[in-house]
Amino acid sequence: MLKNLRSQKGFSLVELLVVVVIIAILAAIAVPIYMSYVTQARATEAQSAIAAIRSSYRIQYQTYGSTENYTVEDALKDAKLGRRTELNWEFEAIGNPPRTYMATSTNEFPGGEGKQVWYDVETAEYHGYGVDEEEETEEIID
Repeated sequence: MLKNLRSQKGFSLVELLVVVVIIAILAAIAVPIYMSYVTQARATEAQSAIAAIRSSYRIQYQTYGSTENYTVEDALKDAKLGRRTELNWEFEAIGNPPRTYMATSTNEFPGGEGKQVWYDVETAEYHGYGVDEEEETEEIID
């Protein structure tokens, strides 16, 4: 019986520690990358909503020649955003016709309150949470 136990092979403590260290290194690399993808996905929700609101404003402007009495609430009704999106974000259109569309996260937002994503009509670019963070990282590396 003892001869059978001695002849069985197993992993040494050092081998197990090496495997644990390798897994820890891979996790340390993977988790920040995953979190970056989550942030970008959450920002995409705001970008999609802003695009729908912009479309509502454009239709209003093309139909009536003005957006004077057209509010963000009207645009939200016309855009028919999902309930969760409306709970996660508060929207604002700045200017008449709007030159900037802004979304600010609420306390319902999984990423926290006060995150902002905005679209600048003149440059046709999105900025803010989950958008500009990638560029900042690249600048630090350079």
